[in-house]
Amino acid sequence: MAKSPHVLVVEDEAALADLLKYNLEKEGYRVSVASDGEEALVATEETAPDLVVLDWMLPKAPGIEVCRRLRARQDTRNTPIVMLTARGEESDRVRGLDMGADDYITKPFSMGELLARLRAVMRRIRPGLADDKVVCGDIVMDRVAHRVKRGGRDVHLGPTEFRILDHLMQHPGRVFSREQLLDAVWGSDVYVEVRTVDVHIGRLRKALMVGDETDPIRTVRSAGYALDA
Repeated sequence: MAKSPHVLVVEDEAALADLLKYNLEKEGYRVSVASDGEEALVATEETAPDLVVLDWMLPKAPGIEVCRRLRARQDTRNTPIVMLTARGEESDRVRGLDMGADDYITKPFSMGELLARLRAVMRRIRPGLADDKVVCGDIVMDRVAHRVKRGGRDVHLGPTEFRILDHLMQHPGRVFSREQLLDAVWGSDVYVEVRTVDVHIGRLRKALMVGDETDPIRTVRSAGYALDA
């Protein structure tokens, strides 16, 4: 599996920084966090990130200045930068893009939208990093093309089954309870019946098993489900 892209989150609101880190790591990124502009610049000098999520309003050095300085440096000139801001005015958006930001998202935003925008920026600017394939046994998932193959044949999955398989493939052999799968796939802020997980696992099994293929999903009584390589 290719090395996961490294994302630097620059955000001074600790709760939002923690939320971004949690969700980005859940997506498979490696994440580091800086809480002000100067810390962000020092961090990028130590290790150049693959992508920067940058808040506009920051202590010590504002996001727009951090963006300008990253663009002026040779090692970070082409690093994708997505700016976060409470400022929704078009003039501010244009200023951010003119300063070198690749995309711009206004608070409050949905985590799903942010993650989709980050994937789009990575595909457009760093396609080599965005080519994200996960392999577990004879199952191969291409997260960019949204395709799954088992033993060379195409496996057709709905979006929810795809997300469940993605989560299980990132942690082969680990048992997840239904509640953990609900949180990972649907999100903790969405109410879904626990038995819904069983329905989608059943659909996933049916898609993964053709003919005499073995069942890769292990049911652990009273505990949950695991994907065995």
